[in-house]
Amino acid sequence: MSTLLSIHGRLYNGNCITNREHEVLQLIAFESTSQEIAKELYISNHTVISHRKNLMEKLEVKNTAGLVRRGFELGLLTISSSHAIAS
Repeated sequence: MSTLLSIHGRLYNGNCITNREHEVLQLIAFESTSQEIAKELYISNHTVISHRKNLMEKLEVKNTAGLVRRGFELGLLTISSSHAIAS
């Protein structure tokens, strides 16, 4: 499995992960619900669900646990004691 990373977006198998998708992924890793993510990011719950679905397709995983695992594998997520979103 080859991984491509770039400064202006994170690529996995040619699929670019947007900054907003990365924020959603970070909040998912901190066990935030879709409603909590929507409130934190000032977006609708439906938009959060769409971002999660897009992430699952782009990162080629079947569920939320897979998203978090792949996020760590690719270096998109790191272990931190802070809940703050780092862009």
